[in-house]
Amino acid sequence: MTIKTLLGTVAGLGLAAAPAFATTWDLSSEYPAGSLQGQTADFFAKAVAEKTGGDVEVTVHHGAALGYKSVDHFDAVGDGALQAASSAFVFWTGIDPIFQLSSLPFLAPTSEDVHDLYELAKPEYEKVLEDNNQMLLLATPWPSSGLWGNTAFTSTADLEGVKVRTYDVASTETMKNAGAFPIQISWADVPAQLSTNAIDAVLTSPNGGVGVQMWELQSNFTNVNYASSLQAIHLNLDAWDDLTEEQQTAVMDAAAEAEDFGWGLLADATAKDFDTMRENGMTVTEDIPADFSQALTAAAQPFIDQWIADTGDRAQSIMETYENR
Repeated sequence: MTIKTLLGTVAGLGLAAAPAFATTWDLSSEYPAGSLQGQTADFFAKAVAEKTGGDVEVTVHHGAALGYKSVDHFDAVGDGALQAASSAFVFWTGIDPIFQLSSLPFLAPTSEDVHDLYELAKPEYEKVLEDNNQMLLLATPWPSSGLWGNTAFTSTADLEGVKVRTYDVASTETMKNAGAFPIQISWADVPAQLSTNAIDAVLTSPNGGVGVQMWELQSNFTNVNYASSLQAIHLNLDAWDDLTEEQQTAVMDAAAEAEDFGWGLLADATAKDFDTMRENGMTVTEDIPADFSQALTAAAQPFIDQWIADTGDRAQSIMETYENR
């Protein structure tokens, strides 16, 4: 065998043995795997792997395992410290007020209303993300928030002076106007704050509480139907640009399927969560008195009015279209 033939043979063997390297993304979430948003993130990751034939792999890190919370995700994904994240819009209201929309109190009482608002605001969400080197892949809803505590809340008198965990300015102002003592903290910090009695009650969805077995710290849930806020999966634009056109198409197909999956989970989620709460000894108040509901709505209205004024034409246009559907 000549040296030329030998080198050709070795080169050929080397090419044949060369491994194919997958593109790998880390996707951070501060919520547990069993939550609706955790399930949606896992569905997305699996769909991406399947549709790209394993060429793109997404590793989901639940429960703030990477040390990031939703409020951190915006900059982390934009800067490329993370390729992707699942983030609650409620923690981005300081970045742009448009992200407040889905968590405005008592504005969208049904899942159809929540979806209509999302579709109307989606171009605005996309623009803000694109301006910050990232893209919106999908958004899915949380079940409507209620009050977890060690008593039922059926009147403003029940809220008087109660230290309630809130998650954004809107919920903080609403609970304050209703007579409570709101304390705004991130979801990942809730169990520790409850265990040390720094807070008495928690405003969050049934699913969020079930995900961390809230019955170990609270005995009651009151379904005040506060707001069904959105959570997004967003991606760094540089990571997106590194994909081939075929891979980009596959990722967007996976995102569309994951979004449909996430919205589909909402339909039966609350009833199942109520059953789980009761199985674990909790008392669930599914309906509140009309006068209490009216008082809570009135407590929220000043913030909604101010949000529309502060957000300007974008808010005006969305709200007018929403009201005139």
